[in-house]
This record gives sequence, C-alpha cells and structure tokens, in this order.
Amino acid sequence: MPTREELEEEDRRVRHLRIAVHLALSVIGQTNMSLTQAQEMVTATRSMALRLFPGKELAFDLIYLPRFRRLLAERFGFSRPILSG
Repeated sequence: MPTREELEEEDRRVRHLRIAVHLALSVIGQTNMSLTQAQEMVTATRSMALRLFPGKELAFDLIYLPRFRRLLAERFGFSRPILSG
C-alpha cells in the first residue's frame, strides 16, 4: 500500500500534468502558431508527461492525445488525424 507521501507526490504530478495540458491546449487554441509549432508543443507536453509518469505512453495517448487531435483538426482544418501516438 502506498504511503501518504507517495500519494501526495502522485497527486502533485497529476496536477502538474493537468496544468501543462490545459496550458498547451489554450496556447494552441488562442495563438497564431503554425501547425508545426502546435505539433511540437504536443510532443513536448507528451514528453513532459512521460517524465512525470514513465511507461505511461498508452495512458497519455488514450486520455490526452484525442483532445489535442480534435483541437488541431478544428484549428487547422484537418478531417483526418494529424498526430500519431
């Protein structure tokens, strides 16, 4: 069973990830960045998530990648997926 400190640390990492994802989605949606810059921001956010939660690529791809795909499709007018997991 995890200790209180371990649970608090995991909660901190989850909050950090949520803030980073929210910030990335906001920046992509509200600025005039290019598609390439937006894709680089998604890649950087995914890399940060994997540093916080090593080995959880599938979780990021299932939880957050669809949000980024929808935003990029809406923002840049694509009807097919433009990011791969």
